[in-house]
Amino acid sequence: MQFTQLQYFVAVAETRHFTRAADLVHVAQPSLSQQIKALERELGADLFLRARGNITLTDAGEALLPLARRILADADTARYEVQELVQLRSGRVRLGATPSLCTGLLPDVLRAFHDRYPGIRLLIEEGGSHDLVRELARGALDLALVVLPLPTPSPALTTVELLREDLVVVSSPEAPKPGDGRRTVRVADLEGERLVMFRHGYDLRELTVAACRAEGFEPDFAVEGGEMDAVLGFVRAGLGVAVVPRMVAARSGRGLRVTPLARPGLHRTIALAHRSDVAPPRAARELQRMLLER
Repeated sequence: MQFTQLQYFVAVAETRHFTRAADLVHVAQPSLSQQIKALERELGADLFLRARGNITLTDAGEALLPLARRILADADTARYEVQELVQLRSGRVRLGATPSLCTGLLPDVLRAFHDRYPGIRLLIEEGGSHDLVRELARGALDLALVVLPLPTPSPALTTVELLREDLVVVSSPEAPKPGDGRRTVRVADLEGERLVMFRHGYDLRELTVAACRAEGFEPDFAVEGGEMDAVLGFVRAGLGVAVVPRMVAARSGRGLRVTPLARPGLHRTIALAHRSDVAPPRAARELQRMLLER
């Protein structure tokens, strides 16, 4: 049974005339008649009683008509839904990002995307780069913002560098200034500080600990195991200092003192990643474009 055969059948049923039905569906009348006959052969029953000037439905035709109309209506609905997606009026984007990027980079970009495409649902998953890479690989995410280099490089992923961000030291204004009050702090100066440290698996934890060890000392943790908001809250309370991205420090509001790291400082490279073997959906590609052009 072909889709066009059902279209022709409904047209004849509604007009009760083969020639008018052919005009309605923009096909030659002989072609329409041949398709109706082919449909009847496939179903094994006549659909119309054909008398000169009088076309009526048989019992089989009466039974098929509501079903054919439903199939055609469902096809129209499917066509509309796809067009909605193509034109970015509906759909979803599943985006993974590290918590610090959810705090620093994403709010402005997501607001601009939502203003432009209010019908697109944004599903955000926070996690470390290792977790996000795994979620990308199993198809649970369309895009992910990750920190390079990846903990486990994967040829199945395509990454595009997005930005290189400075890290800074944040502390409570009521606490003594880190680095003996100098305008910048060296990584070596953190040897005398108690650090508020992120949980295991957090990219910033690995980066900070590696930098301290490169200077010949093990960092001293006052508190460890928190997410970004918790770490900033502990620093405000005066429990210690923390190394965080500059964008996060800039958006964190009052209650924090921000001290740059002396050159060469610490940096991290943020990349946008997606699976190499599957093109992201149209809405995800549009968000990708906005992130790259921000």
